[in-house]
Amino acid sequence: MSNYNFPEGEVFLIDKPKGWTSFDVIRKLQKITKYRKFGHAGTLDPLATGILIVCSGKKTKSINDFQEMRKEYEVEFYLGGQTATYDSEMLPVHYKNPTDISIKQIQEAINRSFLGKIQQTPPVFSAIKVNGQRAYEAARNGKKIILKSREVEVFSFDLKKRTQEELVSFDNGEKYSLPIYKASIECSKGTYIRSLINDLGENLGVGGYIKELRRVSIGSYSVKDAVSFEELVI
Repeated sequence: MSNYNFPEGEVFLIDKPKGWTSFDVIRKLQKITKYRKFGHAGTLDPLATGILIVCSGKKTKSINDFQEMRKEYEVEFYLGGQTATYDSEMLPVHYKNPTDISIKQIQEAINRSFLGKIQQTPPVFSAIKVNGQRAYEAARNGKKIILKSREVEVFSFDLKKRTQEELVSFDNGEKYSLPIYKASIECSKGTYIRSLINDLGENLGVGGYIKELRRVSIGSYSVKDAVSFEELVI
């Protein structure tokens, strides 16, 4: 990475791999480059993949500009259960048969309650700081966390299709067949797609949680132009 001028400032488009936190990307860059001043624009959950904008040196002053840009996501989600993390990190609970719910009913619920400016409560398992501690750290330690709702904006939420059903293990030891849906979502900064899917599942009366999540764009920056971490450091 000798061709880069880190103090003067660089902007990297990285396709974050599944299982890494956004902070993992920063820490790995710091270790490889021996340079400390890096920052990222918009956190991605560990189970999410997709475009992560990372800035160095003087370019870190541009991070707020990147964060203000619209974000676009491709999401796969289940209906018929809930998890504490709102995604597949934990086993689901409270199975409810979702087979009577049509694509039309789901899209009507989206159009009615999840477009435009909405109030949203972030997941307890999130990187938001509460009394100086990350919410997810407090939650994993069994502490009760209360997060305030906030206004976000969903510009589009298009249900693509229902794919195959999948046999999923629940925390009661039983397995149930859950349908998988695909959707494309464009939203403002601060929007939690996990909360959006959880709230949609509650609205439909059956629960819902994320299977796969990928951020495909930030403003005009596309994941198609991003590189893997391995490609970046070669």
